Amino acid sequence: MAGLTAFFAAFAGALLAILLAAPLPFLLLKPVFAWMVRRFVKLVMSEPYNENLWEMMTALQHHPPRIVVENALRASSPGVLERPFGSPVKRMDFSGLVFSPAQLSVLPAPESAHVDLRLTIGPAADKPLKLELPILAAGMAYGLGLGERVKIAIAKGTAAVGTATNSGEGPFLPEEREYARYYILQYHSGHWAKEPETLRQADAIEIRLGQGAIASAVGQIRPVSIEEKARHMLQLPDNQNLVLPSRHAEIKRPDDLAKLVDKLRNLTGGVPIGVKLAPGARLEEDLEHIVRAEVDFISLDGGEAGTKAGAPIMEDDFALPTIFALVRAVRFLRERGVKDRITLLSGGGYSTPGRCLKALALGADGIYMGTSLLWAMTHDQVLKAIPWEPPTQLTWGSGMLADRFDEEEAAGRLANFLTSFAEEMKMAVRCLGKTSLKELNADDLVALDEWTGKVTGVRLATEPYR
Repeated sequence: MAGLTAFFAAFAGALLAILLAAPLPFLLLKPVFAWMVRRFVKLVMSEPYNENLWEMMTALQHHPPRIVVENALRASSPGVLERPFGSPVKRMDFSGLVFSPAQLSVLPAPESAHVDLRLTIGPAADKPLKLELPILAAGMAYGLGLGERVKIAIAKGTAAVGTATNSGEGPFLPEEREYARYYILQYHSGHWAKEPETLRQADAIEIRLGQGAIASAVGQIRPVSIEEKARHMLQLPDNQNLVLPSRHAEIKRPDDLAKLVDKLRNLTGGVPIGVKLAPGARLEEDLEHIVRAEVDFISLDGGEAGTKAGAPIMEDDFALPTIFALVRAVRFLRERGVKDRITLLSGGGYSTPGRCLKALALGADGIYMGTSLLWAMTHDQVLKAIPWEPPTQLTWGSGMLADRFDEEEAAGRLANFLTSFAEEMKMAVRCLGKTSLKELNADDLVALDEWTGKVTGVRLATEPYR
C-alpha cells in the first residue's frame, strides 16, 4: 500500500513539474516572436511596393492562386494541362430555387406514407430498365480512370440499393458486370468493349457523343495513367497513348445515328439505347437528331460535370450549365410530344438530395452522380493517403495506393450514402403533400430571384400563388 502511495505521489509530482515547465518555452520565445511581428509590420508599412512582400497579396487578388498554380504547371511542361474533378468555376445552379411546403391549403402526406422513387429507363423499349432509385452511378472508366477495386465497389454498392452503374469509356471489366445488378454499357468512339458478346451483357447501352467536362475533345490517355491490367486488355504497348477519337467511325453525318441505334437495339434484343452528350447552344438541333433516331433515353451532362483529367479550357469554357441544359431539354421533349417515351437523365454537379430533387421537379427523370459518390464511398479511407498524398491515389487505377483500397468497406459506405439520399428525398416528397416522384413538377418550387425564374419558368417568391 505504501509503495502504491509513493507511486501516485511521484506521478503527481512529475505531472505538476510538466505543467509548470510547459509555459517556459513560450515565455522565452515570446519576446522573439513579438520582435519578428513588429519587424514584419514595419517593413510592410514602409517599403515601396516593388520591394514589398505585400505585392504578392494584391497580385493574388488579380490572379487567384488557382490561376497562378495552373500557369506555373503549364510553364513546367509543354503538354496539355490535365485537371481532375471538373471545373471550379461557379456557375448558376439550383440554389436559387426552394420547395414550397405543404401545410394547410395543401396537407403534407402522412409520415407513414410510402413514397415511390422508382425509375424506368426506356419505358417503350422491349426490355425497359427498372430501378428502385432515380440516382445512378455516372460513367467512370475502369483502368483509364478508376481502379478495379473501385469499380467493383460501385457495382456492389449500387446493386445493394437497386440502382445502376455505368461502365464509362474504359475496357469491359467482367467482375464489374458480375457484381452489378443493373449495368449500363457506354458505347464510345474507341475500338474496345464493342464485341457482340460484350454488348449483349448490358441492361442498357449509352452512345457517348460527348460529356460535360471535356465536350467532344479527343482523349489522349498516357501510358502512365492506364492501369496495367487494363493496358493488357486493350492490347496497348507500354509506351503508346490510348486515343479516344472525337467522332464515332459509324457516325459520319447526323442521320447515321439512327442506323447505329437500330444496330444496337437489334443486337441486344431490345434493351434501352440512349445517347450521352454535352449541351451547347445548338442543344435543340442535337436533340432533334436524337429524337429522330428513336432513342429510349438521353443523358445530358452539364458543364459542372467531373472527370479524371480534363484540360481547364474544356472544363471551364465549354458546355452549358446543368440547369440551363435541363430546362431547355425538358421543354423541347415536351413540345415534341416524346417526354413520356424518352427518359431524360441529367448529370453534372449534383451533390445533395435537395439539388437532385429540384432537378426531378423541373423534369429530369433520373440523376447521374460521380464525384460525390467517390468522396462518399472512400470516406475515412482517405486517411490512408493524406496528408502526404491526395486521396485520388487510392481510387485511380494508376494510383500508388490503389492496392490499399478496401472495396467491401467502400461498397457498404456507398450503399449507406445512397440509402440516406433516398430517405431525405422521401421526407421532402411527403412535405410537398405527395407520395411519388412522378407527382413532382415545377409548381412545387419557388424562384428566389428574377434570373432563376426566367431561366426555369418557376414563379417568383414575390408573387402570390395562382
